[in-house]
Amino acid sequence: MATEVYLAPTSTESRKLKGSLGVGEIVFMVVAAAAPLTVIGGGAPLGILIGDGAGYPLNFAISAVILLLFSVGLSTMSRAVPKPGAFFTYIGYGLGRPAGVGGAWLALLTYTAVQVAVYGYLGFSLNLTFTTLGAPEVPWWIYTLAVIGIVGFLGYRDVQLSAKVLAVFLIAEVGVTLALSGAVMVSGGAEGLSLVPFTIPAWASGSPGIGLMMAFAGFIGFESTAIFRDEAKDPDKTIPRATYAAVIVIGLLYSFASWALVMAWGPTQVLDVAAQDPGGMLMATANKYLGVVGASVMQGLLLTSLFACVLSFHNVLTRYQHAMGNVGLLPHRLGTVHGSHGSPAFSSLVQTTTAVALVLLFTVLGLDPVMQVFTWFSGISTIAIVALMALTSVAVVVHFAKINIPGTAWSTRIAPSISALGLVTVASVIVAYFPDLVGGGWELALPLLATVPVAIVIGVVQALRVRKKSPEVYSRIIDSIS
Repeated sequence: MATEVYLAPTSTESRKLKGSLGVGEIVFMVVAAAAPLTVIGGGAPLGILIGDGAGYPLNFAISAVILLLFSVGLSTMSRAVPKPGAFFTYIGYGLGRPAGVGGAWLALLTYTAVQVAVYGYLGFSLNLTFTTLGAPEVPWWIYTLAVIGIVGFLGYRDVQLSAKVLAVFLIAEVGVTLALSGAVMVSGGAEGLSLVPFTIPAWASGSPGIGLMMAFAGFIGFESTAIFRDEAKDPDKTIPRATYAAVIVIGLLYSFASWALVMAWGPTQVLDVAAQDPGGMLMATANKYLGVVGASVMQGLLLTSLFACVLSFHNVLTRYQHAMGNVGLLPHRLGTVHGSHGSPAFSSLVQTTTAVALVLLFTVLGLDPVMQVFTWFSGISTIAIVALMALTSVAVVVHFAKINIPGTAWSTRIAPSISALGLVTVASVIVAYFPDLVGGGWELALPLLATVPVAIVIGVVQALRVRKKSPEVYSRIIDSIS
């Protein structure tokens, strides 16, 4: 973690990201980060099992509504501030400079945790797949390190290359998901098609708190649209449109595909099927409705879904580091841009090195890639991103209360206030059920949860320290983000 703060150079020519990403390309990267097939194949069966059974799909609709309301304030804020960008920018404007820096460190925690979580799961899944095909078994971390190398190469180069790779994977992933859902619809499902999964009685039948927590985790990544602002065509229009599109696409896809999963086995039987083998539920469904070939294709695409997820989060992380390097919150070299690729190449190298170091650390500690690396760190990332968005919503309300623009009550106060309330409720639910999520009681849950306030405190202390020792540097830094 950086403790020294540097002034950006006088010339910013080599520090500004360049690109021409359109709405579709940004949405591709954002939806790829959400990993639809992974959410439906991995998260939905667990949500059905330990959440609210047949009523689980309604959680995706609830989450989407909260995040659409959040997007209203986010988009309005992006047009109102002189240097819009990542969440910490908006928090800095609304809640003050130290809070903005705290938000920056919280964002780093969020994306670092979710990326390393998926790296662990991907390494395990690759090992399992190849050994099933007859390959000799090797440690999971060997596969993970190989993937980190590929991701690092793509992240080092032009963002357009990453966008194209993600587009190919995402189209195939969404295609097979819709094919399975369509096959269930055509067949009429196991007990006939119905809207039971979207009814309140079904939703409240089990543990809706756990269901909501798991469904919300499936949206992590949608908020990253703002971080691609400097690489977007006409960002004032592209970024808000991409944000709304991402939430709507993810919400509709998750709701439809999880509904089809319930219909495939029937509302009265789906809980029993999930209990038998939650990890194999998606493949069993594919075998039943698409046949052996379809199930094999889906298994392969589940791996590419995980890869697309880590590639997308790598791009988000490198751009956060780039932004923080430019304003002096991290070493200034992280803010440089590659002369040919126009990418935050050095930041990408640092992020790749960080991922390698963490994976090797977990290996030395003997952590299980699924039950510990994936479960613990995905839990941390979920509570961290909800806290970050809640702070952002509050910041939007506070900022516009100061300037009081007539005729904008809905977008500047009402929608952000409702989203803040919803996000705080979700955060409270996550904290209450966190021991169940990580499977270790409060003795394990509390240290993991503590990483969220610790990240915020690190940022606040850094900002206050710089303000005391170098007021002129502090002013320059904050002028860039708040």
